Amino acid sequence: MTSRKPGSRTRSKPKAGIRMAGLLGLTTFVLFGAIRLVDLPEKAMSPGKPNLIFLLTDDHRWDALGAMGNPIIKTPNLDALAKGGLLFPNAYVTTAICCVSRASLLSGQYESRHKINDFATDFSPEAVANTYPLLLKKAGYQIGFVGKYGVGENPPDTQYDFWACNRKGQPPYALTNANGKPIHHTDSVGHAISRFLTDFAGKEPFCLSVSFKAPHELDGNPPTYPIQERFRDLYKNVTVPTPETADPVYWNSFPDFFRTDQNIGRERWKPLFSTPELHQKTVKDYYRLITGVDEVVGNLVAQLKQRKLDKNTIIVFMGDNGFYLGEHGMEGKWFGHEESIRVPLIIYDPSLPASQKGTKPAKIALNIDIAPTLLAFAGIEIPKTMQGMDLMKNTARTDFFYEHTFMGSPRLPKVEGVVTRDYKYMKFIEHGYEELYSIAADPHETKNRASDPVYTQKLNELRKRYAVLKETVK
Repeated sequence: MTSRKPGSRTRSKPKAGIRMAGLLGLTTFVLFGAIRLVDLPEKAMSPGKPNLIFLLTDDHRWDALGAMGNPIIKTPNLDALAKGGLLFPNAYVTTAICCVSRASLLSGQYESRHKINDFATDFSPEAVANTYPLLLKKAGYQIGFVGKYGVGENPPDTQYDFWACNRKGQPPYALTNANGKPIHHTDSVGHAISRFLTDFAGKEPFCLSVSFKAPHELDGNPPTYPIQERFRDLYKNVTVPTPETADPVYWNSFPDFFRTDQNIGRERWKPLFSTPELHQKTVKDYYRLITGVDEVVGNLVAQLKQRKLDKNTIIVFMGDNGFYLGEHGMEGKWFGHEESIRVPLIIYDPSLPASQKGTKPAKIALNIDIAPTLLAFAGIEIPKTMQGMDLMKNTARTDFFYEHTFMGSPRLPKVEGVVTRDYKYMKFIEHGYEELYSIAADPHETKNRASDPVYTQKLNELRKRYAVLKETVK
């Protein structure tokens, strides 16, 4: 990690090995809501441009949040942000896979425009310069990145004032600190946040981007969910309901090209959801990882308050894509169902009028909206190359284009489509296979209406809209 002296426009040169050692060498202070801080100056940041914090979870579906009505999961700190801010119940990603979605979050662009479609491709220098953090830096913000960058193999670490990321595209959960002691990735993120605030808070306006690995699985054979030990007994005495579409009839309803053991969604389902006992363990561990994130958010908010920065710091929270937890006989994301593409989104702005706090805007919000929204908060002109919208303004969006073209059949059949408020049209482009769901009437997407004559007019309408959007997103 590196820091910059107040008023300086140049970075200090890091010593070899200091980045991760500094991140992992701090003493653990998280004990579910407890926080320990060093003595802080009384001076608060002078009024002006707001500080910006963007929090991103990995594989976090929309309903895995107490504020979204989940009666089991414990997320009190995120729920408090939602209660004091805006909660978007209709938030989606334009591509449900980490590398593409993260590129869209940073650039404000669809995959069809930013062209990041795998885990190896880097942003071009020009593209990096037009990501929201670098545009904020150009406008005088100090910028930091913590956790998982997730775009390409050569992240732009030297262009940040503070960088605390593992260079691996998919970092491990089990880390070792400078004292040789084990530390969980979520805890290491919390420590890095504290370090950033110590070095930068109360000086120039800042933008801190925080990207958790949680609740992403740890890839392996089988994949696992390594949780923090202190949460091991959380949810122990509850029973997670089995989703309707976990019934084998729904997996068996897919066409032959999709319904194969080579499909990654099915491959990962077997060791994690193929028995009732595995289903209970996997979902509870997934929830435990999210509760660990919530703890870090609570500590972050406490630090902002102690530093007297809470009145001038905007916090935006989102998931990078959704996640199947056994629905449709799968584990993962990628495809067009609600479980895969719908995510939690909270915007907490302390200057929000009282009448708007705790409200739930019905508008369709997208991951490509994050970059323009953050820039707008800072009073920076939104580049015309960005395809997203400022979510704090009234938007006329009634639908959006969905695309997932990484890998292809049989592992991940490529799919594109259109999502509206009431309907969803998906086309598996390698096979010409179509899906049409009436989301309003069938929210769990149990019946594909593409061959139903009653829906022929709607199918043709969405086919035409799909052809238009496929061209306009380029």
